[in-house]
Amino acid sequence: MSLKIIAMLIAVLSGVSMAVQGALNTVMGKFIGVLETTFIVHIVGTLVVFLGLFVFKLGSGSFENLNRAPWYAFIGGVFGVIIVYSVVYSISNLGVAIATTVIITGQIITAVLIDHFGLFGLDKICFSWTKVLGILFLSLGVKFMLN
Repeated sequence: MSLKIIAMLIAVLSGVSMAVQGALNTVMGKFIGVLETTFIVHIVGTLVVFLGLFVFKLGSGSFENLNRAPWYAFIGGVFGVIIVYSVVYSISNLGVAIATTVIITGQIITAVLIDHFGLFGLDKICFSWTKVLGILFLSLGVKFMLN
């Protein structure tokens, strides 16, 4: 199996996990609150990663080069909090399907811009009109999901 197919399957797993996580986090949010749920999700996630790295030795990288990472790479943790909070909030108010559709649309629009400008030192992937068409179709999908 090619690496691209494996990467796509992992991406599908990511999407499935996001939808399930969002639904489960929303359930918790109804009991303890959205910000409180965000805190618990990150504590549980930290424990899981801790076990994977330090107990089961699953990591393939090293912390030795941590000081070489650009300062802005550390902001990813802030976005993790924003993501969990906003997913729980949006699913509580829109439902899983609509919220996920809107989230994915925002994600793709942002991804196209990051690719096009090569932000954060990533390789540039040129903008194309077919991508605009794809975004328009996604936006149309959001509209259809709202009806």
